Amino acid sequence: MGTIRIEDMEFYSFHGHFKEERIVGNKFLVDVNIETDMTMAAESDNLKDAVNYQRVYEIIKQQMDHKSHLLENIAGRILDAIYAEMDGIKKATVKVSKMNPPMGGKIGSVSVVLSR
Repeated sequence: MGTIRIEDMEFYSFHGHFKEERIVGNKFLVDVNIETDMTMAAESDNLKDAVNYQRVYEIIKQQMDHKSHLLENIAGRILDAIYAEMDGIKKATVKVSKMNPPMGGKIGSVSVVLSR
């Protein structure tokens, strides 16, 4: 068993509860951890025996292009899309962070973490 980690993927997207957020946009960071059996890939050195993390990134990018009101919805859609397309995943965790959220004060980020 092993873990693939893709960290600090940065996207400028148009998610948020407020209409202005969906017009102006904001910076988001996404992290994903994928637990999978890496035995075959470690022996064969062949991508067909591994979870292709380039494709995982592409899936996440596609989901970040679809507007959502809630971070929970984004994280859930990312997990749904990863599991729908990728084989061999035992567990996946995604963290979606909105940078400088409009909450009336100086806040670095707010995040949601979902696992399945």
